[in-house]
Amino acid sequence: MACCSCSASFGRLAPRLGAQLRPILVNGAQSPSSASICTSSTANNSASRASRASRPSLMTTSNANTPSSRTARRALHTSPSRQKIDLKQLILGRVAQSLATGRSTYFIYSATERMYKTCAAQADYAIEPADRKAGKLQTGPDGEEIGTSKGGEWHNGLSLPPTFSTWAHVTMLHMYLLLVRFRCMDKASQQAWQDQLVNHFFYQAEAKMELVHDLSSRMIRQQYLKDLFVQWRGLVMAYDEGLVKGDAVLASAVWRNLFKAREDVDVRALAAVVSWMRASLADLGHMRDELFDMEGEKAIVQRSVTAEFESVDVPAGAMTKAFEQAGIIKPGVATTSTRP
Repeated sequence: MACCSCSASFGRLAPRLGAQLRPILVNGAQSPSSASICTSSTANNSASRASRASRPSLMTTSNANTPSSRTARRALHTSPSRQKIDLKQLILGRVAQSLATGRSTYFIYSATERMYKTCAAQADYAIEPADRKAGKLQTGPDGEEIGTSKGGEWHNGLSLPPTFSTWAHVTMLHMYLLLVRFRCMDKASQQAWQDQLVNHFFYQAEAKMELVHDLSSRMIRQQYLKDLFVQWRGLVMAYDEGLVKGDAVLASAVWRNLFKAREDVDVRALAAVVSWMRASLADLGHMRDELFDMEGEKAIVQRSVTAEFESVDVPAGAMTKAFEQAGIIKPGVATTSTRP
């Protein structure tokens, strides 16, 4: 309901409009002013109808954008018949698709844990708590604690002491061989497998520091782990360089890392390690991806490092004459390796 002032305005509005139309209704004639008003009103109505006719309807535009208007309705007889599904082909396709895609994180974790345990067992050792309490624990020239070997050929065959350093470098050597095989995968898979394998190593390395060597200070363990990580990075670069540049460079890398650059190192043992690395990498390279995922660790332990002495002791053909002149070998000694 309008207020008083609005009602008064509405009352004055009606007489004003009616004043112009009153002569038309009374006299039946048009004044110039009224004629112009009616003419303009009629013209405006015609223009507005023409504009509405030329302008597309909103309903038409809306209907044009509906899915039913965009897609022609198909008759029932033109619908394609349902194809028969071959269950066997469907299952084989899904299996092939699952094998083609990358492994899950849980699978990679489990597989790398199995591989790592094999690597870590090759030069494992133990230290009896009773020997530590009794003060009978032996130490090396550099003060490193010497434990008891668990029967690995790296201790008995290559005369490496059963210490944390030996265990770490032998383990990292086996891990490096797996790392080279990981590089045959795509980049994302290679990084995932490598990260999980390295994580297993550093977790157990810290556990050995605490449980075997009685390092209860976490700060000291973290410092040792940082040094060990630097050694791991340098080891990978040194062995990569050796694989590319030749056995002499690879032997120098093994001598600096595994044998701690000792001057009294057994050259035969050094050559045996290099020969074993080359042979193990060849075995890994011939292994299919699906087989490597399930039992890749078998390729790095199926060969004995001490068995490589048979190949190392065979002189090279180019050095046979020099060895004969120096009296190192007798004339007529075979110079062909029997290694498969």
